Amino acid sequence: MSHILMHRKKPVAEIQIAKGTSTIIDTIDLTDPKHLPIGVTVKRDGKPDIEDLNDWFGGRSIPASRQNIKAALQSMGIASTDKLLVMCYGLSLSDQYWVNPKESPLKWEDINFFENDFSEDVGDALFGNAVQGKKIDFVSPNNTSDGILQKKWQIINNKRCLIKGGSDPFYQQPFNETMTTIVMNRLNIPCVDYSVIFEDKRPYSICENFITSETELVSAFNMHNTRLFLRPKEELYEHYLECCEELGIADARLCLDKMLVADYLTMNDDRHLNNFGAVRNAESLKWLGFAPNFDNGSSFCNKELTEDILLPGIHKSQPFRQIHDEQIKLVKDFSWLDLSALDGIEDDFLKILESSAQINEQRRDSICKAFKNRITDLERFIK
Repeated sequence: MSHILMHRKKPVAEIQIAKGTSTIIDTIDLTDPKHLPIGVTVKRDGKPDIEDLNDWFGGRSIPASRQNIKAALQSMGIASTDKLLVMCYGLSLSDQYWVNPKESPLKWEDINFFENDFSEDVGDALFGNAVQGKKIDFVSPNNTSDGILQKKWQIINNKRCLIKGGSDPFYQQPFNETMTTIVMNRLNIPCVDYSVIFEDKRPYSICENFITSETELVSAFNMHNTRLFLRPKEELYEHYLECCEELGIADARLCLDKMLVADYLTMNDDRHLNNFGAVRNAESLKWLGFAPNFDNGSSFCNKELTEDILLPGIHKSQPFRQIHDEQIKLVKDFSWLDLSALDGIEDDFLKILESSAQINEQRRDSICKAFKNRITDLERFIK
């Protein structure tokens, strides 16, 4: 099946997608190499690298590890998540790329999710609420949402909002997102603002989309792929900063260090290369700077049993070192940091956590004490 890879209204390349799948099997023509997705290389024959294209395009699909995904697919009559990708033309609410059927072309202004309504059918199915016997409208940004937790996009008061769940047994991630928002706001670290909502007595985090119809998020993973990484893994931090410098992203080191400090304090163990990055204008390709910090749910000892939260040990980290005590050493300048801004923050945490039916008083107190210990540890390290 012939499609035109589009960047908003701009044709980028003609590609062949295997029927019934989302696998790109050939590129016929490259129209505008400047607008190829970041990290996709052009070979000596002038064609985009097929493996790079498939890594990028396949990375837009819902992972097979998503919570309750088998039941959701079954309710929709779909065999695998990658088939959902072409059914929504590859459109997302994170960037401006899509695939336009060559034989029946569409217009960006008519189908993009930033300016047009979209179906909630796929989102409902992903949350276990599919309506039996109903013909499903598959044109949805939920087809291109990553991550393993339940999530869905929804239009609320004309704003595109992402709603995301938690996991057994504590369903703590939505509360972690909200507590991390408070930490970052107090420390003047740019971040996406999260709050907690409840549906059927279950907690979910909610945030507005920080990407507009003219901007796009480029993941650190794709930025990292703009240069060959032939150095030891321990040098990934410097490699990534070199990629940022080459791309022309200002204040990369300071923004990255602020993220590492926030992750240290909140004990975030899941800051992989696909949940941070930078934002650029999709028309001019001008970089607008680092993305505000987002996706902070795997923090505050989320995976630990209550009795283990305060045990002396090593907090795991990503992406530059395996433990936070080593990763924080990458930060050389703390002159911007005022830890006194966090005074009394435990009261805010308790108010948030008290709304949880799964997090008891002992766990609430342990989470707050663990955070206070992190502040003390960081003060000691800085001195």
